[in-house]
Amino acid sequence: MKYRRFGKTNFNASEVSLGTWQLGSKWGDPFSEDDAQKTLEAAWDNGVNFFDTADVYQDGESQRALAKFIKGKGDKVFVSTKVGRRLDPHVAEGYNEKNLTKFVEDCLTNLDVDALDNVLLHCPPTPVFYEPEVFFTMDKLKKEGKIKNYGVSVEKVEEAMKALDYDISSVEIIYNMFRLRPADNFFRMAKEHDVGIIARVPLASGLLSGKYTMNTTFGKNDHRMTNRHGEEFDAGETFSGVDYATGVKAAQELDAKLGAGDKLAQMALRYILMSDAVSTVIPGASKPEQIEKNVAAADLPAFTHEQMGIVRDIYDKYMKNPVQYKW
Repeated sequence: MKYRRFGKTNFNASEVSLGTWQLGSKWGDPFSEDDAQKTLEAAWDNGVNFFDTADVYQDGESQRALAKFIKGKGDKVFVSTKVGRRLDPHVAEGYNEKNLTKFVEDCLTNLDVDALDNVLLHCPPTPVFYEPEVFFTMDKLKKEGKIKNYGVSVEKVEEAMKALDYDISSVEIIYNMFRLRPADNFFRMAKEHDVGIIARVPLASGLLSGKYTMNTTFGKNDHRMTNRHGEEFDAGETFSGVDYATGVKAAQELDAKLGAGDKLAQMALRYILMSDAVSTVIPGASKPEQIEKNVAAADLPAFTHEQMGIVRDIYDKYMKNPVQYKW
């Protein structure tokens, strides 16, 4: 495993880390504490030291599983947690000092720590980015010692750019071979502000695994079935906002032109790491056997100029309209 400095936090994060949306369960399935711990240990054994979670993942079970796992590891491990999506309705007005303080204190309890390594506002509505009091509240929580760093998880590039006006340490943003726009200007701006970048949804909800076909089925509670048009949350979260049929076709063409064989998912992760602005990429895993395949991506050869061009050409052909203009 290789490591990269996570912006102004100065933590050296594993290039390939672990997103825990699926920890201990696939979307909508019952949570398994045993699977969760085995997955976390497999990640640690393979050099992963950065873990991304949220207070809503498995209704807090993800955080509580991490609490057991990180015990005794001290500053060798870094946990980034998100808050805000417990709001119902999820509206800008909910991002107030009372709610944010309560969310942070609940995370402290769930993770069983004295201070949170990093807290991200969890894809708040766009107006939140124009409410400085929200960010001043985070500054206050940092001054009080409840959090060490904070930042934002975003849906849109413009939100990420606006967040740089505040004293943030990191931005979590969707970036993958089907979502290229963050690299156009935002990555340069983030580097100028010494802000770490967490690349999320790196496999476009599995499309970039190369395993999906038009006959692939998903569980009844799986967002890949229920949120294709933004019925539950931003449509860009599911398949990176790409129409499923278009995504399948584009992935198949990528596979063929890159000669990926059974390594398209690993190549997709390696592509993300081609940008030195990216601090870490966070593929998910619900089983320990998935970890080794994910982390092996960091050891793949760098993309050639020709391969980079192939990715851009397929993006321009299949994704640019409408993805480039919506997110």
